[in-house]
Amino acid sequence: MTTPTLAIVGCGTMGEAILGGLLAAAAIPADKLIATHHREQRCAELSETYGIRVIRDNAEAARAADVVILCVKPQMAGGVVRDVAGELDDTLLVSICAGVRCAQLEQWAPRARVIRAMPNTPSVIREGMTVLSGGRHVGEGDLDLATTVFSTIGRVRVLEEKHMDTVTSLSGSGPAFACVVLEALADGGVMMGLPREVAVELAAQTMQGAARLVLESGEHPAALKDRVTTPAGCTIAGLLMMEDGRIRSTLARTIQEAARVAGGLGQGD
Repeated sequence: MTTPTLAIVGCGTMGEAILGGLLAAAAIPADKLIATHHREQRCAELSETYGIRVIRDNAEAARAADVVILCVKPQMAGGVVRDVAGELDDTLLVSICAGVRCAQLEQWAPRARVIRAMPNTPSVIREGMTVLSGGRHVGEGDLDLATTVFSTIGRVRVLEEKHMDTVTSLSGSGPAFACVVLEALADGGVMMGLPREVAVELAAQTMQGAARLVLESGEHPAALKDRVTTPAGCTIAGLLMMEDGRIRSTLARTIQEAARVAGGLGQGD
């Protein structure tokens, strides 16, 4: 299958990010894309913006698709998948619903091949991080196809499903945690006299630059940190203050607690 028809069921913020990434990368042509939304006005807006078919009927979209990307809220996933299960005959079903297990999806849609995906909000500017986990009936070609789709909105990794709760807390919730750190750094700049907009710009670009340096150099963050930590300098003074505030353990425990909560998402159905 060289050019599958792909349906985005529940085209909200993340669904629109995926749609925009696919079209910008010319990964799938517009005439092979379908999206659904429950509001008629939003259907019209999406259709006009992206030049694709956007409808309200999830079953109709699933019927026409080779690949269905499920982008609804976790608590809605069971009802939506059951409603369209009859149309998912050997269809690749990719769910981005946090906390919803592959086993649940396979139970709701037993004839579908299932992949669980966890993208994050920077996907809207195509700087996302997505982790994929395949269900029992997924082949290598299916994971390759899903990787191609999500690569249009950022980086992609394939991991075993046992890691997905931690992935949800680290890269799914992580942008919120990073924004708190960014805001705190900017507050320090403001306290020392910088205008707010300047402090935010400096903090944001500094965090972005540090992150790109880690990704592109392949070096451990500690090695990059030590490179700019000169004896008796201002960096070591600031680092020791961070250690006094137990920032390492606080951030690590943040991921631990978020992963614990993530494990219960999507399990109410």
